[in-house]
Amino acid sequence: MALRRVYLDHSATTPVDRRVVEAMLPYLTEKFGNASSVHFFGQEARAAVDRARREVASMVGARPNEVVFLSGGTEANNLAIRGVAEASENYGRHIITSEIEHSSVRGICDALEKKGWKITRLPVYDDGIVRIEDVRASVRPDTVLITVMLANNEIGTIQPIAEIGSLVRKEREKGNRHLRFHTDAVQAAGRMHVDVESLGCDMLSLSAHKLYAPKGAGALFLRRGVRLVAQNVGGHQERERRAGTESVAGIVAFGAAARIAGEELDERVAHVRALRNRFEAGVAARIEDVVFNGNRERRLPHLSNISFRYIEGEGLLINLDLQGVAVSTGSACSSGSLEPSPVIRAIGRDDELARGSIRFSFGKDNSVEDVDYVLEVLPRAVANLRRLSPLYQKATQARACESETV
Repeated sequence: MALRRVYLDHSATTPVDRRVVEAMLPYLTEKFGNASSVHFFGQEARAAVDRARREVASMVGARPNEVVFLSGGTEANNLAIRGVAEASENYGRHIITSEIEHSSVRGICDALEKKGWKITRLPVYDDGIVRIEDVRASVRPDTVLITVMLANNEIGTIQPIAEIGSLVRKEREKGNRHLRFHTDAVQAAGRMHVDVESLGCDMLSLSAHKLYAPKGAGALFLRRGVRLVAQNVGGHQERERRAGTESVAGIVAFGAAARIAGEELDERVAHVRALRNRFEAGVAARIEDVVFNGNRERRLPHLSNISFRYIEGEGLLINLDLQGVAVSTGSACSSGSLEPSPVIRAIGRDDELARGSIRFSFGKDNSVEDVDYVLEVLPRAVANLRRLSPLYQKATQARACESETV
């Protein structure tokens, strides 16, 4: 009997939608022109890139000329943060961020800090959400950038981006006209309504492969008038904001995925939220000693992060994979040693819970049958691992003693 395969790692990447494949295929074959060429083939490619730019802009409420195409979310974050930092260093060298940013944002901030920049990392407390009063208290005369993600990639918590945007506008009115605001919306786009005007951000990062498009394409919304230093130089592409021949097929796919995501947003949100809620109710009823991480209300509709006491998340991940279920661990394996997830640690969980965290992220093509299958194999996997855990055996014995005492 064939093993059932259930993919619950949509926060890592998504399968490519067949409609997206159909849209991009001509630009991998007969429509192969370079979008910078002036002849027919080049202008055919240019028209396709311009159409995709309008489609991506429409998804986030931006103007087409405010969309810069890049290779993905990591490059978008690099261009936004490094670009503004380098353009503004004569006015200040202080950046505000949060403790639970994606590793690409954390890595950029760490690198800038080594070069003498001052970085304030805001706490997120046990619900995984930044407090606007902490942002306000951290702003200084030399603050040139605030970068806080729209929604977290591990626990799904949605940050008060509109409130931060309003705060930034008020700071500019008070005289800090060089202050800029960036948000990483890679996880949020296509999973919640995103509008750059409502959010009040100056820059917003996007990635195609979270939207059922291929990997290798991304974009940065860059509000008109915001100055930054290009990080890729050597060409005039993207209005000299990002040199390099455009990946026409990837950009076309990105545009198609953005258009479809906008059209189907409400339907997708309702579908994945129902699946996630069914899954979480089943976990709570079938498995003891679990902790749901992050705010249960203010979060993305498709994502559930759960810590299982007395076991390692890596072991559970491998056990589930053997049963055909693909998930993600909240821990990162580096140089052969398991490190607790910094996001789970930032919300106050101890190392045991951080190492035992698993991210389940649902997609538009998952079904109720998928959820029920996972609810069938997950309790067995947890039970099998706990039987091998000295910590679980000790806890079980302690409970037995308490029961006898009572």
